[in-house]
Amino acid sequence: MAEPLIKKKESLYLRALKQWQKAADIIDLDYSVRTILSQPKNEIVIHFPVKMDSGEMRLYSGYRIQHNNILGPYKGGIRYHPQVDRDEVKALAAWMTFKCALVDIPFGGAKGGVTVNPAELTENELMRLTRRFTHALGSNIGPDYDIPAPDVGTNARTMVWMMDTFMNAQTAIQRNSQRHVVTGKTLTCGGSLGREKATGQGLVFVLRSWADENNVSLSDMKFAIQGFGNVGSNSALLLEKRGAKIVALQDENATLYNEQGIDCQALSKYVDEHRTIAGFPGAEVVNKSEFFALPVDAIIPAALENQINKDTAKQIKARVIIEAANGPTTEDADIILKDKGIVVIPDILANVGGVSVSFFEWVQNKTSAQWSLQEVDHKLGNKMRQAFHRTLEEAKAHNVDLRTAAYIVALKKIQTAYQERGIFP
Repeated sequence: MAEPLIKKKESLYLRALKQWQKAADIIDLDYSVRTILSQPKNEIVIHFPVKMDSGEMRLYSGYRIQHNNILGPYKGGIRYHPQVDRDEVKALAAWMTFKCALVDIPFGGAKGGVTVNPAELTENELMRLTRRFTHALGSNIGPDYDIPAPDVGTNARTMVWMMDTFMNAQTAIQRNSQRHVVTGKTLTCGGSLGREKATGQGLVFVLRSWADENNVSLSDMKFAIQGFGNVGSNSALLLEKRGAKIVALQDENATLYNEQGIDCQALSKYVDEHRTIAGFPGAEVVNKSEFFALPVDAIIPAALENQINKDTAKQIKARVIIEAANGPTTEDADIILKDKGIVVIPDILANVGGVSVSFFEWVQNKTSAQWSLQEVDHKLGNKMRQAFHRTLEEAKAHNVDLRTAAYIVALKKIQTAYQERGIFP
Protein backbone atom coordinates (compact mmCIF):
# COMPACT_ATOMS: atom_id res chain seq x y z
CA MET A 1 0.00 0.00 0.00
CA ALA A 2 1.20 3.52 -0.80
CA GLU A 3 2.14 5.77 2.09
CA PRO A 4 -0.56 8.24 3.27
CA LEU A 5 -0.17 11.70 1.73
CA ILE A 6 0.64 13.18 5.14
CA LYS A 7 0.79 11.10 8.30
CA LYS A 8 -1.23 11.95 11.39
CA LYS A 9 0.80 13.56 14.19
CA GLU A 10 -1.54 15.29 16.61
CA SER A 11 -4.51 14.06 18.62
CA LEU A 12 -7.50 14.44 16.33
CA TYR A 13 -9.89 14.34 19.28
CA LEU A 14 -8.02 17.17 21.01
CA ARG A 15 -8.39 19.27 17.86
CA ALA A 16 -12.12 18.52 17.66
CA LEU A 17 -12.40 19.52 21.33
CA LYS A 18 -10.63 22.83 20.75
CA GLN A 19 -12.79 23.65 17.73
CA TRP A 20 -16.13 23.45 19.49
CA GLN A 21 -14.84 24.89 22.77
CA LYS A 22 -13.77 28.04 20.91
CA ALA A 23 -17.39 28.48 19.86
CA ALA A 24 -18.58 27.55 23.35
CA ASP A 25 -16.52 30.39 24.83
CA ILE A 26 -18.07 32.90 22.46
CA ILE A 27 -21.67 32.03 23.38
CA ASP A 28 -20.85 31.28 27.04
CA LEU A 29 -22.14 27.73 26.75
CA ASP A 30 -23.65 26.33 29.93
CA TYR A 31 -20.96 24.60 31.98
CA SER A 32 -22.98 21.40 32.41
CA VAL A 33 -23.48 21.07 28.63
CA ARG A 34 -19.80 21.72 28.05
CA THR A 35 -18.93 19.00 30.57
CA ILE A 36 -21.27 16.45 28.98
CA LEU A 37 -19.93 17.10 25.46
CA SER A 38 -16.29 16.89 26.52
CA GLN A 39 -16.28 13.07 26.40
CA PRO A 40 -18.33 10.44 24.54
CA LYS A 41 -21.15 8.68 26.36
CA ASN A 42 -19.88 5.25 25.35
CA GLU A 43 -16.58 3.89 24.02
CA ILE A 44 -16.74 0.32 22.73
CA VAL A 45 -13.51 -1.50 21.85
CA ILE A 46 -13.73 -5.00 20.40
CA HIS A 47 -11.03 -7.53 19.52
CA PHE A 48 -12.45 -10.24 17.29
CA PRO A 49 -11.06 -13.15 15.25
CA VAL A 50 -11.55 -13.57 11.49
CA LYS A 51 -10.75 -16.69 9.50
CA MET A 52 -8.77 -15.93 6.35
CA ASP A 53 -9.18 -17.80 3.05
CA SER A 54 -5.92 -19.60 3.85
CA GLY A 55 -7.39 -20.97 7.07
CA GLU A 56 -5.25 -18.62 9.19
CA MET A 57 -6.98 -16.91 12.10
CA ARG A 58 -6.28 -13.18 12.55
CA LEU A 59 -7.31 -10.90 15.39
CA TYR A 60 -8.67 -7.45 14.51
CA SER A 61 -9.50 -4.42 16.64
CA GLY A 62 -12.79 -2.59 16.13
CA TYR A 63 -14.31 0.51 17.67
CA ARG A 64 -17.72 2.11 18.10
CA ILE A 65 -17.74 5.48 19.84
CA GLN A 66 -21.13 6.94 20.78
CA HIS A 67 -20.59 10.61 21.52
CA ASN A 68 -24.02 12.09 22.20
CA ASN A 69 -27.69 11.25 21.58
CA ILE A 70 -29.63 14.18 23.07
CA LEU A 71 -31.14 14.95 19.64
CA GLY A 72 -31.85 11.37 18.53
CA PRO A 73 -30.30 7.94 17.87
CA TYR A 74 -26.54 7.72 17.44
CA LYS A 75 -25.50 7.97 13.78
CA GLY A 76 -22.15 7.59 12.07
CA GLY A 77 -20.04 5.69 9.59
CA ILE A 78 -17.92 2.58 9.79
CA ARG A 79 -14.34 3.07 8.56
CA TYR A 80 -11.93 0.33 7.42
CA HIS A 81 -8.40 1.75 7.30
CA PRO A 82 -4.95 0.84 8.70
CA GLN A 83 -4.79 4.12 10.66
CA VAL A 84 -8.09 3.65 12.50
CA ASP A 85 -7.60 4.05 16.24
CA ARG A 86 -9.62 5.11 19.27
CA ASP A 87 -8.54 8.76 19.11
CA GLU A 88 -9.57 9.13 15.46
CA VAL A 89 -12.94 7.48 15.98
CA LYS A 90 -13.64 9.65 19.05
CA ALA A 91 -13.02 12.79 16.99
CA LEU A 92 -15.18 11.60 14.12
CA ALA A 93 -18.01 10.72 16.52
CA ALA A 94 -17.89 14.18 18.11
CA TRP A 95 -17.93 15.88 14.72
CA MET A 96 -21.01 13.84 13.80
CA THR A 97 -22.86 15.17 16.85
CA PHE A 98 -22.32 18.72 15.65
CA LYS A 99 -23.06 17.92 12.00
CA CYS A 100 -26.48 16.50 12.84
CA ALA A 101 -27.31 19.48 15.04
CA LEU A 102 -26.13 21.95 12.40
CA VAL A 103 -28.12 20.44 9.54
CA ASP A 104 -31.15 19.97 11.81
CA ILE A 105 -31.70 16.23 11.61
CA PRO A 106 -32.80 14.17 14.65
CA PHE A 107 -29.66 12.11 15.13
CA GLY A 108 -26.76 12.15 17.56
CA GLY A 109 -23.11 11.46 16.84
CA ALA A 110 -21.26 8.15 16.61
CA LYS A 111 -18.49 6.58 14.57
CA GLY A 112 -16.92 3.17 14.18
CA GLY A 113 -14.07 1.46 12.50
CA VAL A 114 -11.75 -1.50 12.17
CA THR A 115 -7.98 -1.24 11.94
CA VAL A 116 -7.47 -3.03 8.64
CA ASN A 117 -6.33 -2.41 5.09
CA PRO A 118 -9.34 -3.61 3.07
CA ALA A 119 -7.26 -3.71 -0.12
CA GLU A 120 -5.29 -6.62 1.34
CA LEU A 121 -8.40 -8.77 1.94
CA THR A 122 -10.47 -10.74 -0.53
CA GLU A 123 -14.19 -10.05 -0.82
CA ASN A 124 -14.98 -13.17 1.20
CA GLU A 125 -12.52 -12.13 3.92
CA LEU A 126 -14.09 -8.66 4.04
CA MET A 127 -17.52 -10.23 4.35
CA ARG A 128 -16.42 -12.44 7.25
CA LEU A 129 -14.68 -9.50 8.94
CA THR A 130 -17.83 -7.37 8.60
CA ARG A 131 -20.11 -10.09 9.89
CA ARG A 132 -17.83 -10.87 12.85
CA PHE A 133 -17.56 -7.17 13.73
CA THR A 134 -21.33 -6.68 13.48
CA HIS A 135 -22.01 -9.76 15.60
CA ALA A 136 -19.49 -8.57 18.20
CA LEU A 137 -21.20 -5.16 18.37
CA GLY A 138 -24.46 -6.94 19.13
CA SER A 139 -27.05 -4.72 20.80
CA ASN A 140 -24.67 -1.74 20.80
CA ILE A 141 -26.23 -0.90 17.41
CA GLY A 142 -29.91 -0.91 16.46
CA PRO A 143 -32.36 0.84 14.10
CA ASP A 144 -33.62 3.22 16.78
CA TYR A 145 -30.46 3.32 18.90
CA ASP A 146 -27.28 3.51 16.79
CA ILE A 147 -27.31 3.41 12.98
CA PRO A 148 -24.00 2.81 11.10
CA ALA A 149 -23.28 3.94 7.52
CA PRO A 150 -20.40 3.67 5.01
CA ASP A 151 -17.19 5.64 5.40
CA VAL A 152 -13.59 5.35 4.20
CA GLY A 153 -12.91 1.76 3.07
CA THR A 154 -16.53 0.63 3.28
CA ASN A 155 -19.44 0.84 0.85
CA ALA A 156 -23.04 -0.16 0.18
CA ARG A 157 -22.13 -3.84 0.05
CA THR A 158 -20.51 -3.59 3.49
CA MET A 159 -23.71 -2.10 4.85
CA VAL A 160 -25.82 -4.89 3.37
CA TRP A 161 -23.60 -7.47 5.11
CA MET A 162 -24.02 -5.57 8.39
CA MET A 163 -27.78 -5.36 7.92
CA ASP A 164 -28.12 -9.04 7.07
CA THR A 165 -26.00 -10.11 10.05
CA PHE A 166 -27.93 -7.92 12.46
CA MET A 167 -31.34 -8.99 11.07
CA ASN A 168 -30.52 -12.67 11.33
CA ALA A 169 -29.72 -12.26 15.02
CA GLN A 170 -33.29 -11.03 15.68
CA THR A 171 -36.40 -13.08 16.28
CA ALA A 172 -38.31 -14.04 13.14
CA ILE A 173 -41.20 -11.71 13.93
CA GLN A 174 -38.86 -8.69 14.23
CA ARG A 175 -36.46 -9.52 11.42
CA ASN A 176 -38.00 -7.66 8.48
CA SER A 177 -38.57 -4.49 10.48
CA GLN A 178 -34.85 -4.02 11.17
CA ARG A 179 -33.74 -2.90 7.69
CA HIS A 180 -32.97 0.63 8.89
CA VAL A 181 -30.29 -0.60 11.31
CA VAL A 182 -27.81 0.75 8.76
CA THR A 183 -28.00 3.30 5.94
CA GLY A 184 -26.04 3.62 2.73
CA LYS A 185 -27.30 0.24 1.51
CA THR A 186 -27.73 -0.91 -2.08
CA LEU A 187 -31.04 0.09 -3.69
CA THR A 188 -32.19 -3.53 -3.86
CA CYS A 189 -31.71 -3.97 -0.12
CA GLY A 190 -33.40 -0.75 1.02
CA GLY A 191 -31.02 2.03 0.07
CA SER A 192 -32.06 5.48 -1.07
CA LEU A 193 -31.70 7.01 -4.49
CA GLY A 194 -29.02 9.71 -4.33
CA ARG A 195 -27.17 8.22 -1.34
CA GLU A 196 -23.97 7.35 -3.23
CA LYS A 197 -23.45 10.90 -4.47
CA ALA A 198 -24.97 12.53 -1.37
CA THR A 199 -21.82 13.95 0.25
CA GLY A 200 -20.56 15.38 -3.04
CA GLN A 201 -24.02 16.68 -3.92
CA GLY A 202 -24.39 18.37 -0.54
CA LEU A 203 -20.95 19.94 -0.93
CA VAL A 204 -21.96 21.41 -4.29
CA PHE A 205 -25.17 22.83 -2.81
CA VAL A 206 -23.16 24.56 -0.06
CA LEU A 207 -20.56 25.79 -2.53
CA ARG A 208 -23.30 27.24 -4.75
CA SER A 209 -24.72 29.09 -1.74
CA TRP A 210 -21.28 30.55 -0.98
CA ALA A 211 -20.79 31.48 -4.65
CA ASP A 212 -24.17 33.23 -4.79
CA GLU A 213 -23.31 35.23 -1.68
CA ASN A 214 -20.03 36.34 -3.26
CA ASN A 215 -21.32 36.89 -6.82
CA VAL A 216 -19.13 34.10 -8.16
CA SER A 217 -20.04 31.70 -10.96
CA LEU A 218 -18.95 28.08 -10.47
CA SER A 219 -18.36 27.83 -14.22
CA ASP A 220 -15.65 30.50 -13.91
CA MET A 221 -13.74 28.61 -11.20
CA LYS A 222 -10.79 26.22 -11.35
CA PHE A 223 -10.72 23.43 -8.76
CA ALA A 224 -8.13 21.12 -7.24
CA ILE A 225 -9.50 17.98 -5.57
CA GLN A 226 -7.49 15.76 -3.25
CA GLY A 227 -8.85 12.21 -3.17
CA PHE A 228 -10.84 10.51 -5.91
CA GLY A 229 -12.90 8.11 -3.86
CA ASN A 230 -16.66 8.35 -3.51
CA VAL A 231 -16.76 11.95 -2.29
CA GLY A 232 -13.94 13.35 -4.43
CA SER A 233 -15.12 11.70 -7.64
CA ASN A 234 -18.77 12.68 -7.20
CA SER A 235 -17.79 16.25 -6.32
CA ALA A 236 -15.65 16.41 -9.47
CA LEU A 237 -18.37 14.99 -11.72
CA LEU A 238 -21.08 17.25 -10.32
CA LEU A 239 -18.93 20.37 -10.63
CA GLU A 240 -17.90 19.40 -14.15
CA LYS A 241 -21.59 19.23 -15.13
CA ARG A 242 -21.95 22.81 -13.92
CA GLY A 243 -19.13 24.01 -16.15
CA ALA A 244 -16.39 24.18 -13.54
CA LYS A 245 -12.86 23.16 -14.50
CA ILE A 246 -11.16 20.47 -12.44
CA VAL A 247 -7.51 21.21 -13.21
CA ALA A 248 -5.74 19.22 -10.49
CA LEU A 249 -6.36 15.87 -8.81
CA GLN A 250 -4.38 13.88 -6.28
CA ASP A 251 -4.66 10.42 -4.74
CA GLU A 252 -2.17 8.32 -2.77
CA ASN A 253 -0.38 7.30 -5.95
CA ALA A 254 -0.26 10.36 -8.20
CA THR A 255 -0.84 14.08 -8.64
CA LEU A 256 -2.28 15.21 -12.00
CA TYR A 257 -2.54 18.69 -13.50
CA ASN A 258 -4.08 20.05 -16.69
CA GLU A 259 -4.55 23.80 -16.91
CA GLN A 260 -7.31 23.33 -19.53
CA GLY A 261 -9.27 20.98 -17.29
CA ILE A 262 -9.30 17.22 -16.67
CA ASP A 263 -12.07 15.15 -18.24
CA CYS A 264 -13.55 13.70 -15.02
CA GLN A 265 -15.97 11.41 -16.84
CA ALA A 266 -13.06 9.77 -18.65
CA LEU A 267 -11.01 9.70 -15.44
CA SER A 268 -13.84 8.05 -13.53
CA LYS A 269 -13.99 5.23 -16.08
CA TYR A 270 -10.20 4.91 -15.90
CA VAL A 271 -10.27 4.67 -12.09
CA ASP A 272 -13.02 2.03 -12.20
CA GLU A 273 -10.61 -0.13 -14.18
CA HIS A 274 -7.24 0.75 -12.61
CA ARG A 275 -8.29 1.69 -9.01
CA THR A 276 -6.05 4.80 -9.14
CA ILE A 277 -5.62 8.02 -11.10
CA ALA A 278 -1.96 7.11 -11.77
CA GLY A 279 -1.30 6.63 -15.46
CA PHE A 280 -4.33 8.57 -16.70
CA PRO A 281 -3.31 10.04 -20.07
CA GLY A 282 -5.44 13.21 -19.91
CA ALA A 283 -3.14 15.22 -17.63
CA GLU A 284 0.52 15.69 -16.79
CA VAL A 285 2.08 14.20 -13.67
CA VAL A 286 3.46 16.70 -11.15
CA ASN A 287 5.23 16.22 -7.84
CA LYS A 288 2.81 15.62 -4.96
CA SER A 289 4.48 18.42 -2.95
CA GLU A 290 3.27 20.90 -5.59
CA PHE A 291 -0.43 20.07 -5.23
CA PHE A 292 -1.46 22.80 -2.78
CA ALA A 293 0.65 25.42 -4.56
CA LEU A 294 -1.09 25.00 -7.92
CA PRO A 295 -2.93 28.07 -9.30
CA VAL A 296 -6.61 27.34 -8.58
CA ASP A 297 -9.63 29.20 -7.23
CA ALA A 298 -10.81 26.44 -4.90
CA ILE A 299 -9.42 23.35 -3.19
CA ILE A 300 -11.53 20.39 -2.09
CA PRO A 301 -9.63 18.12 0.32
CA ALA A 302 -11.53 14.82 0.08
CA ALA A 303 -8.91 12.39 1.43
CA LEU A 304 -7.84 11.86 5.06
CA GLU A 305 -7.20 14.10 8.07
CA ASN A 306 -4.38 16.64 8.49
CA GLN A 307 -3.69 17.19 4.80
CA ILE A 308 -3.60 21.00 5.10
CA ASN A 309 -1.02 21.76 7.78
CA LYS A 310 1.16 24.77 8.60
CA ASP A 311 3.52 23.93 5.72
CA THR A 312 0.98 23.24 2.99
CA ALA A 313 -1.24 26.15 4.09
CA LYS A 314 1.55 28.59 3.26
CA GLN A 315 1.55 27.36 -0.35
CA ILE A 316 -2.17 27.79 -0.98
CA LYS A 317 -3.27 30.53 -3.37
CA ALA A 318 -6.93 29.52 -3.65
CA ARG A 319 -9.80 31.79 -2.64
CA VAL A 320 -11.81 29.10 -0.87
CA ILE A 321 -11.30 25.64 0.64
CA ILE A 322 -14.28 23.29 0.90
CA GLU A 323 -13.61 20.48 3.38
CA ALA A 324 -15.07 17.30 1.94
CA ALA A 325 -12.94 15.14 4.26
CA ASN A 326 -13.25 15.10 8.03
CA GLY A 327 -10.57 17.13 9.80
CA PRO A 328 -8.36 17.90 6.78
CA THR A 329 -7.11 21.21 8.19
CA THR A 330 -4.93 21.48 11.29
CA GLU A 331 -5.28 24.19 13.91
CA ASP A 332 -2.04 25.93 12.79
CA ALA A 333 -3.22 25.86 9.18
CA ASP A 334 -6.54 27.47 10.11
CA ILE A 335 -4.70 30.46 11.55
CA ILE A 336 -2.49 30.82 8.46
CA LEU A 337 -5.43 30.57 6.08
CA LYS A 338 -7.41 33.16 8.03
CA ASP A 339 -4.46 35.57 7.95
CA LYS A 340 -4.25 35.06 4.17
CA GLY A 341 -7.94 35.83 3.76
CA ILE A 342 -8.76 32.35 2.46
CA VAL A 343 -12.30 31.21 3.27
CA VAL A 344 -12.67 27.72 4.74
CA ILE A 345 -16.07 26.07 4.44
CA PRO A 346 -15.70 23.59 7.32
CA ASP A 347 -16.23 19.85 7.25
CA ILE A 348 -19.17 19.91 9.67
CA LEU A 349 -21.02 22.00 7.09
CA ALA A 350 -19.52 20.99 3.74
CA ASN A 351 -19.81 17.21 4.05
CA VAL A 352 -23.13 16.74 5.86
CA GLY A 353 -24.91 15.71 2.67
CA GLY A 354 -24.09 12.08 3.43
CA VAL A 355 -25.71 11.97 6.85
CA SER A 356 -28.66 14.01 5.56
CA VAL A 357 -29.50 11.46 2.86
CA SER A 358 -28.80 8.69 5.39
CA PHE A 359 -31.60 10.23 7.44
CA PHE A 360 -33.82 10.26 4.35
CA GLU A 361 -33.05 6.56 3.80
CA TRP A 362 -33.84 5.77 7.44
CA VAL A 363 -37.21 7.55 7.14
CA GLN A 364 -38.02 5.74 3.89
CA ASN A 365 -37.22 2.35 5.50
CA LYS A 366 -39.39 3.13 8.54
CA THR A 367 -42.33 4.10 6.36
CA SER A 368 -41.80 1.48 3.61
CA ALA A 369 -41.46 4.27 1.05
CA GLN A 370 -39.17 4.96 -1.92
CA TRP A 371 -38.58 8.60 -2.79
CA SER A 372 -37.62 9.73 -6.29
CA LEU A 373 -34.12 11.10 -6.92
CA GLN A 374 -35.68 14.49 -7.63
CA GLU A 375 -37.37 14.48 -4.21
CA VAL A 376 -34.17 13.43 -2.43
CA ASP A 377 -32.11 16.13 -4.17
CA HIS A 378 -34.77 18.76 -3.47
CA LYS A 379 -34.88 17.93 0.23
CA LEU A 380 -31.08 17.79 0.42
CA GLY A 381 -30.72 21.14 -1.32
CA ASN A 382 -33.07 22.75 1.19
CA LYS A 383 -31.18 21.23 4.14
CA MET A 384 -27.77 22.36 2.88
CA ARG A 385 -28.83 25.90 1.96
CA GLN A 386 -30.55 26.40 5.30
CA ALA A 387 -27.48 25.13 7.20
CA PHE A 388 -25.21 27.44 5.18
CA HIS A 389 -27.33 30.53 5.84
CA ARG A 390 -27.68 29.75 9.55
CA THR A 391 -23.90 29.50 9.69
CA LEU A 392 -23.40 32.71 7.73
CA GLU A 393 -25.76 34.60 10.04
CA GLU A 394 -23.77 33.53 13.12
CA ALA A 395 -20.48 34.37 11.38
CA LYS A 396 -21.70 37.91 10.76
CA ALA A 397 -23.29 38.29 14.20
CA HIS A 398 -20.12 37.26 16.07
CA ASN A 399 -17.53 38.33 13.46
CA VAL A 400 -16.02 34.84 13.34
CA ASP A 401 -14.95 32.37 10.65
CA LEU A 402 -17.40 29.85 9.21
CA ARG A 403 -15.99 26.94 11.23
CA THR A 404 -16.61 28.69 14.54
CA ALA A 405 -20.00 29.90 13.34
CA ALA A 406 -21.07 26.38 12.38
CA TYR A 407 -20.23 25.16 15.89
CA ILE A 408 -22.19 28.05 17.38
CA VAL A 409 -25.30 26.97 15.44
CA ALA A 410 -24.88 23.36 16.56
CA LEU A 411 -24.10 24.16 20.20
CA LYS A 412 -27.11 26.43 20.55
CA LYS A 413 -29.40 23.64 19.38
CA ILE A 414 -27.80 21.05 21.68
CA GLN A 415 -27.89 23.43 24.66
CA THR A 416 -31.58 24.17 24.07
CA ALA A 417 -32.34 20.44 24.03
CA TYR A 418 -30.60 19.96 27.40
CA GLN A 419 -32.32 23.01 28.87
CA GLU A 420 -35.74 21.77 27.79
CA ARG A 421 -35.23 18.10 28.70
CA GLY A 422 -33.06 18.44 31.79
CA ILE A 423 -30.81 15.66 33.05
CA PHE A 424 -32.27 12.45 34.50
CA PRO A 425 -32.64 11.79 37.38
